[in-house]
Amino acid sequence: MPRRRVDGSAAEDAAARYLEGRGYEIGHRNFATPFGEVDIIAVDGDTIVFVEVKARSTRIYGPPEAAVDERKQAKLHDMADIFLDRRGIGDDVPYRFDIVALIERDDGWDIEHFEDAF
Repeated sequence: MPRRRVDGSAAEDAAARYLEGRGYEIGHRNFATPFGEVDIIAVDGDTIVFVEVKARSTRIYGPPEAAVDERKQAKLHDMADIFLDRRGIGDDVPYRFDIVALIERDDGWDIEHFEDAF
């Protein structure tokens, strides 16, 4: 069976809807930096949340969240620093890193949310 490619923007849309449904306020999507893009930046209560969205069409090569390795985590930390610095947000504002992992189904998505993932 040929492996199909997941539509990344559809996965990010699904992740954003999922987070909004849980009370998160989406502030930015695809925040660009020299290190890459942060998929979603949201607010959960008083906490800024940097969200990495990973989607797959199957789990055959492992779960989507496994793709957020130490190298990717370091890049996300660097990107978060840029975001916070550009907005003059100090060390007193709490923030964290979440992963939203999606597996595509014929009728939608299986979604798993890892709060404070790293």
